[in-house]
Amino acid sequence: MLKKSKTTFLPGIVIPSLIFIFGVTILSVFFPNRTEYYLSIVKNLLFVNLNWLYVMVVTLFVFFLLFLFFSKYGGIKLGTNDSKPEFSFFSWISMLFAAGMGIGLMYFGVAEPMSHYTDPAFGQASSIQRAKNAELYTFFHWGIHAWSIYGIVGLSLAYFTYRYRLPLSLRSCFYPILKEKIDGKGGDIIDMFALCSTFFGITTSLGFGVSQLSAGLVYLGVMDEVTFRSQIILVIIVMTIAVLSATTGVAKGVKFLSQINIVAVIALMTFVLIFGPTVYLLGSYSENLGYYINEFFNLTFATHTYEPEHKEWFFNWTILYWAWWISWSPYVGLFIAKISKGRTIREFIGAVLVIPTLFNFAWMTFFGNSATWLDQHTAQGALTKVANNADVLLFEFFKYLPLTPVISLFAIIILVIFFITSADSGIFVMNNISTKNAMKSPRWQLVFWGSMLALVALVLLNAGGLQSLQTMTLITALPFAIIMLLFCYSLVKGLFIDNEYYTRPLSHSTSSWSGTYWRERLDRIISYHGKSDINQFLSKTVKVAFEQLAEAFKGNGIIATVESSLTESPHHVEIKIQHENMADFMYGVENVETAVSDYFRNEDNAPDIEHQRTYIPRTYFGDSRKGYDIQYFTKDEIISDVLKQYERFLSLSSDQKNEIFLGQNIREED
Repeated sequence: MLKKSKTTFLPGIVIPSLIFIFGVTILSVFFPNRTEYYLSIVKNLLFVNLNWLYVMVVTLFVFFLLFLFFSKYGGIKLGTNDSKPEFSFFSWISMLFAAGMGIGLMYFGVAEPMSHYTDPAFGQASSIQRAKNAELYTFFHWGIHAWSIYGIVGLSLAYFTYRYRLPLSLRSCFYPILKEKIDGKGGDIIDMFALCSTFFGITTSLGFGVSQLSAGLVYLGVMDEVTFRSQIILVIIVMTIAVLSATTGVAKGVKFLSQINIVAVIALMTFVLIFGPTVYLLGSYSENLGYYINEFFNLTFATHTYEPEHKEWFFNWTILYWAWWISWSPYVGLFIAKISKGRTIREFIGAVLVIPTLFNFAWMTFFGNSATWLDQHTAQGALTKVANNADVLLFEFFKYLPLTPVISLFAIIILVIFFITSADSGIFVMNNISTKNAMKSPRWQLVFWGSMLALVALVLLNAGGLQSLQTMTLITALPFAIIMLLFCYSLVKGLFIDNEYYTRPLSHSTSSWSGTYWRERLDRIISYHGKSDINQFLSKTVKVAFEQLAEAFKGNGIIATVESSLTESPHHVEIKIQHENMADFMYGVENVETAVSDYFRNEDNAPDIEHQRTYIPRTYFGDSRKGYDIQYFTKDEIISDVLKQYERFLSLSSDQKNEIFLGQNIREED
């Protein structure tokens, strides 16, 4: 027999995505300047007029995750309650770190602090204050705010995938809102957006990264000059290894390379610490961290409205970073969700927000503060002169440390591994999106995505269209930020239902059950009632019980009245004992409509129910407490339950500290 399908690609996702990718690529290749011009206009309009929206959205992400961390929902697992993590803690941290920001640290570890240090916007400050501010803003851009963006997407995906058993796909994050509609066209559009965003993000990073790698090889004398031919060779090498890594799976190739990476960057950072101004760096790390914590709220909400001289810097750095992290979040979020099964929400948030942030802070301090210190004391301003040339700045920095050729080569090796880990995890994620998390895909699909990344990156490098692609990616960040807000809403809704499901106690009506009437109980449990059934229960059982109880109260000198409405909505019966000087006692039962899950109605091996709506008799009280279902009560059990509530009422009323509630009737009359 012939196989029905030789691919797991979903045409509704892949074909429109490829059309859009090729369309944007063609515009960027044949009309790079004009495309960049118009895209830049749109980007600037967004950054200038809606920068406050970027600030507020990212701020909300930070505090939303902190709320979940400290809330009762933090103990919920990303999976079944007995699920275990798939990867060790070290492997998990290594992979999420490598996929999230690894390559950026190599590029910006020296470049960003030096750029802030030399920026004219801060030129009036002293050199010491400029050095402190350089680290402060670098911490801000690479810290909790950045990782909270990744955390929102990653947590939403992991929760709905492993807790709700939905596909590892962005569409799954809308399940509480759209239900089964996520499998339709709306879900395809969401996944198309994620696929294109991931493709463009990795392509631009690959293109710019190859430019830095080429410049470093020329700087070290390995190559005479940067040529397109040399860039082709570099891209082919990187992507070949990346494809081989991706085809071995996350648990093998991606995990292995990520672990190598984290060990290598720790070794490089330790080298800079030992052979740089060690005491100064350790002291500055503590001071930088304290300065960041002290300025956290000012940084978080700042839009520089009162500082027009800082506006351009703000748009070109902070807002651009927020847009860039948001545009990368589908890719990084999908990947860290993939590797986070079995973690609790609190563990996930704590690890994603804190551990990479502290490492980034250490990296930026050791590299950035070393660079500013060397520039002032050893290089005599030489690093300042090349501060705008990020491609060679890292290697220029290494000139002022021992073993320059060795450490520069080691940095290039790390850079290559970072390229590979970013690319292989990206290939894996893109195949995941395009197949809606198919259990197993043919290897040629991974080769296809790797080849596409390499081809588009090289074409754009040759034509000078990478900037256009990057600008378009930044523009898409704002609409995706709105989608992320909906993720937050869906997550809250899902967590609320989750918590209620696992913490809901037994029905109040079961507290007095014994095995005496178990057959009658079973008949009632598996029966679902219409409005007329419950009205009949109110009339023949509840009302009769209340009337007998009222007679008994009267025999003890207490006047109780029974009121009912069984012909006009709302249908109810209640017994009331009125008081002059304190609150009234009331116990009522009303006919309440409830919804029945479609899953339950369509299940063959469950009680039969034809309609989506059913009705229950639910209690209510004079003090507005939450009522409960009493449909299983007999007449005597209803009388018993009313007496339990009346005994509670008398106990509370006799307690002097409850006088604030007892005077309710008097205050209302006044």
